[in-house]
Amino acid sequence: MRLAFILGEIGSGLRRNLSMVISVVLVTFVSLTFVGFAGMLQMQIGQMKGYWYDKVQVAVFLCVDTSTAATCASGPATAEQKATITTMLESPAIKPYINAYQYESQDDALKHFREQFKNSPIVDSVTADQLPSSFRVSLVNPEKYQIINESFSATPGVETVIDQRQLLEQLFSVMNGASVVAVAIAGLMILCAILLIANTIRLSAFSRRRETGIMRLVGASKTVIQLPFVLEGVIAAVVGAVLASVAVWAVARFLVQGYLADTYKDTAFISASQVLVLAPGLVLLAIVLAGISSALTLRKYLKV
Repeated sequence: MRLAFILGEIGSGLRRNLSMVISVVLVTFVSLTFVGFAGMLQMQIGQMKGYWYDKVQVAVFLCVDTSTAATCASGPATAEQKATITTMLESPAIKPYINAYQYESQDDALKHFREQFKNSPIVDSVTADQLPSSFRVSLVNPEKYQIINESFSATPGVETVIDQRQLLEQLFSVMNGASVVAVAIAGLMILCAILLIANTIRLSAFSRRRETGIMRLVGASKTVIQLPFVLEGVIAAVVGAVLASVAVWAVARFLVQGYLADTYKDTAFISASQVLVLAPGLVLLAIVLAGISSALTLRKYLKV
């Protein structure tokens, strides 16, 4: 009996304030979609870090004709200098930190350059003698980059030592920045959703003030009177959260997994199934926001 009454009141409230309920659904959908995108972006950053950090190398670039470093005063790296570097890489002091290394000649560098920039108009203007040869070093622990840097940066024939992680960190910092922007927009939209939920509940309570007055007189409990209003806001917010979860999953399935993963096969992308773990959090966040907003509004506009 009491459950049927509460459900009837919820249905009545949703019908009377249909336009406001739709507004709550849409604003909640947009705000939680941004929250979901921020979470998905953080998952992608974690996935890429775990994938690329195991593959990054330290590049020991050798001197060429145009090098200006002090270690290149004698000109391009000689065969003797290259042999010295190889001996250092094989030495007992450095070898334990190295997983593997390989020498990349200028011709090899040109080949890789043309593969990487095959769609660039400058690809045909670059020649092998403009690109430095290098030793590509994979470390047992990528955090030990400084050992290689300190050992080789002052070695004759070495122009510079570059940790590829530094390049990745720049990319990750941009992605983190995008994530922060998404969270900021989501926070603003969540505030709008809270205000809309509060306004919807206030209008619903005002339109049914006669019924609630009668219920007070017949001795209905505070919970029975307020629960339909709270559930109206929660239902609208949950619908928005479900739609946001579907939108985030669709982006992961069709854009990330369907397009980006096929286009950039050398990059580790998250899967649509991984993104599903965000859905319960979005729904729970919607329930909490709607519940708190509704409860605070009812305390002010529905004295029981």
